[in-house]
Amino acid sequence: MLVDSHCHLDRIDLSPYDGELAAAVRAAQERGVDRMLCIGIDLNNAPKVVEIAQQFDNIYASVGIHPLDISDDICEVDALVELSAQEKVIAIGETGLDYYYSAEKRVLQQDSFANHLKASVKTGKPVIVHTRDAREDTLSLIQQHGDPKVAGVLHCFTESWEMASAAMEMGYYISFSGIITFKNAAELRDVVKKVPMERLLVETDSPYLAPVPYRGKKNEPKYVREVAECVAELKGLSFEQVAEQSSRNFDRLFNLV
Repeated sequence: MLVDSHCHLDRIDLSPYDGELAAAVRAAQERGVDRMLCIGIDLNNAPKVVEIAQQFDNIYASVGIHPLDISDDICEVDALVELSAQEKVIAIGETGLDYYYSAEKRVLQQDSFANHLKASVKTGKPVIVHTRDAREDTLSLIQQHGDPKVAGVLHCFTESWEMASAAMEMGYYISFSGIITFKNAAELRDVVKKVPMERLLVETDSPYLAPVPYRGKKNEPKYVREVAECVAELKGLSFEQVAEQSSRNFDRLFNLV
């Protein structure tokens, strides 16, 4: 019924589940979260996220290099294409630009992001984009190297309506996390209200950014329900409507229909 479109299942806290990922997956299913996308952030965790996806019928994987995990030798396009050819891999990334934490590596980040976009074009698999304090460069690189027919998603969105609108014009979807439930996120909630439901995804980004009322705790996929409920309240819709539409969006974006 509901999809957690971005989670790091290789990093979530499994101590409440006696170390068993399957139990955490069942806990999410019990709250209506029937599918998840497990995200790759570097070459070291790529085998693990793919293995997790291949173990569970309801979990998919992405492969890529996070902008904060780039080494001096960026991953080449052909290597990304080869990684993405594995069973259950439906997306390229997490990639993008982060000038907030690593502005000194701007050029490396830009080159890496461009390679991910080129790999997306080659494979026909959408890109999962992390962007922080890099609005103009993010949009510019997408326009230069991406394909609007393949597109992707700006995940854990915290930027302006203007950026969301520009990205959607290039075929992108906008994904919101538990941040929208935080007291200091009034401006972001205004963006949620403006993004059409046909272009909206929900996520946890677990184990990070647990939504209210779990803020400060380790996040996990079952808490994506709180994100969807917040979206429903902001848009004057039912939880079921948000779950159904965001799930359809996920299937459409990642070519699962």
